[in-house]
Amino acid sequence: MFYFDNLVARGGLASYSVDFHEIGRQSAKHVERILTGANPKDVPIEGVDRLTFVVNMKTAQQIGLTIPQSVLFRADKVIK
Repeated sequence: MFYFDNLVARGGLASYSVDFHEIGRQSAKHVERILTGANPKDVPIEGVDRLTFVVNMKTAQQIGLTIPQSVLFRADKVIK
């Protein structure tokens, strides 16, 4: 298991992680608020409310692991 989904694309088995694009979007929104005059202490703290699950089926096959279909249905991305 990995924290970064790009490591799964490089051969890792799976990842369950935040969407870094979404974190960047939230960060830009905060920066915009502050640059347009908001006091940083008044900008609400936001957290990521969704994780992304990625599975690499090629790696699973190479190590002899069968991933149940029910798990694959829950994956956001399956690398074949």
